[in-house]
Amino acid sequence: MSLEKIYGVHAVEALLRHHPKRVKQVWLAEGRSEPRVQALVELANQNKVAIGQAERREMDVWVEGVHQGVVADVSPSQVWGEAMLDELLDRTEGAPLLLVLDGVTDPHNLGACLRSADAAGALAVIVPKDKSATLTPVVRKVACGAAEVIPLVAVTNLARTLEKLQQRGLWVVGTAGEAEVSIYDQDLTGPTILIMGAEGKGMRRLTREHCDYLVHLPMAGSVSSLNVSVATGVCLFEAQRQRGAKPKAKK
Repeated sequence: MSLEKIYGVHAVEALLRHHPKRVKQVWLAEGRSEPRVQALVELANQNKVAIGQAERREMDVWVEGVHQGVVADVSPSQVWGEAMLDELLDRTEGAPLLLVLDGVTDPHNLGACLRSADAAGALAVIVPKDKSATLTPVVRKVACGAAEVIPLVAVTNLARTLEKLQQRGLWVVGTAGEAEVSIYDQDLTGPTILIMGAEGKGMRRLTREHCDYLVHLPMAGSVSSLNVSVATGVCLFEAQRQRGAKPKAKK
């Protein structure tokens, strides 16, 4: 079985807390001994995960990005299939909130969206299998542990998935710059699917046709749009605000 290298203190710590069996080895840069690293070492020891030391120059070759002197060898990433959605919804109490990213390809944006989705109490993040970013070490690093907590569900046919979810009573709210209704005037307290479009292109035509409502983010300055991960955070936390910032529904 091939292993992946996950890096960064938060990402490795989250794996040790939530999926320790996936972690096969933790590598620390020589000389790292501050409290955050010691806490990580304790977690690894509790889960009987081997710990090794390596030179920073060697770790720089292993991964692309700021590894913070912490790298782990782990079993391959888990991306869930569509059946996971039914299981999650069956076990959820209250009005679920799902996030759909319709073709977001930048791993940094996906990681940031996963982080916001978890913080705002979303049940899962849904992406199409094709032409979309998926779980990678970069995504996990940017997500700061959220990628190990919130399910990422990849579906073959997004339009068909939306139809099935609508049949289960969920309302589909899509974001579009030309929409007449503001996100702040849209009721997001019920069972909601929030759709964010791809970088630059927005939602695909077929995805837009499956939306029950279209909303826009009011822009007061000279720029016409926000980065998709920033816009996602704004919309998700508006939903959380309307819901009274209640704790995340049980999974």
